[in-house]
Amino acid sequence: MDKGTSTDQATRRRAAAPGRRRFVTGLAAVAATAALPGCGQADESATHSRSRMAPGPTSSAPRQRSRPLFLGTYTSADGGGSGIGLATYDERTGRITGTGVLEGVPDPSYLAVHPSGHALYAVNERETGSVTAVRLVDGGTPEVLGSRPTGGASPCHLSVHPSGRWLLSADYGSGTVAVHPIEASGALGERTDRVTHDSPPPGPGQEGPHAHQFVTGPDGRHVLAVDLGTDTVYTYRLDTGAGTLAEVSRATVRAGAGPRHLTFHPSGRHAYLANELDNTVQVCAYDRGTGRLRPAAPQPTGTGSGTSYPAQLVVTGDGRYAYLANRGHNSLTRYAVEAGGSRLRLLDTVPVGGDFPRHIALSPSGGLLFAANQRSGTVTVFHVDRRTGELRPAGRAFRSPVAVCALPL
Repeated sequence: MDKGTSTDQATRRRAAAPGRRRFVTGLAAVAATAALPGCGQADESATHSRSRMAPGPTSSAPRQRSRPLFLGTYTSADGGGSGIGLATYDERTGRITGTGVLEGVPDPSYLAVHPSGHALYAVNERETGSVTAVRLVDGGTPEVLGSRPTGGASPCHLSVHPSGRWLLSADYGSGTVAVHPIEASGALGERTDRVTHDSPPPGPGQEGPHAHQFVTGPDGRHVLAVDLGTDTVYTYRLDTGAGTLAEVSRATVRAGAGPRHLTFHPSGRHAYLANELDNTVQVCAYDRGTGRLRPAAPQPTGTGSGTSYPAQLVVTGDGRYAYLANRGHNSLTRYAVEAGGSRLRLLDTVPVGGDFPRHIALSPSGGLLFAANQRSGTVTVFHVDRRTGELRPAGRAFRSPVAVCALPL
């Protein structure tokens, strides 16, 4: 769920209200594609149904070296999309080609792929929250397999356990996390557990808990839930046979920090936390045996005074560099990762080439970085220099209505 700026704060306070609209400028979301510098409620049953494919934007980009790209949006927002955006990207040039829309998936604001690559999952960020499974077929039309309720409100994040057997989701509106089993077909079973973050008390300016992420630790036995409302990261032990959760520890950051997203270093011994509300990041030590997270002192984002609403960090596959999306500043911060992952050294910030970068992702090869810019309705792409970590714009931005998630495969 999108959180940032004073308008965003007001929107969050209305999170429990049915039919709310995300703080998006409708006209901006459908504005013409910006150039980079220098260059329907879902079916709540598990019944299979095939969604209609709507024509999407196209271009004359070369088809060779193309790989799939999926785009998340808000279907209930002014100027929003009509489902999950479908596209391809050229691995060499970074150029995106739209191929259509998978309709019938309401408010798919966050996406995750199954480890096998045969299924895709989307949150349905609505007051009555749910998660949707989509079957992916090589060279074929994706197929909606059905949806399951999360039991909470406004789910804004999900991830798949590395075993491929469990889907983890976080409900921002209700401050809850949930677990669903994944069937062999990729479809979702009935929820096996749901936990509410009822303590500690909400931080300054927060009316309650706001679960913002639910992700598996590097050991595979522990799952961590980041809650913006309680300024806490909760660690649970996941019973991989029953799909149930048992809390084992908590890591609380300073009041009002607003932790949003946690990203692990490839070593598995450290993680990096983006704090949305106090404009900081934190390096965290991680104990793979116990699942305990220990945050170090907050660090700057390189965006100056004020709050730039950091969204998330990504780390390169070799663990040498990390990048942070700054929504208010419309920039990407580059960090050098040092001392085996225990230290972040701020290098620079670069313009993202769009407005309000909600989500960033590295391509599987690590050669490209994608940024989904919510308010400009664009996806911008950067070449990643493997040696220096520098980012170089890959060309003109790709138009995508209310772009809030870009998932390159």
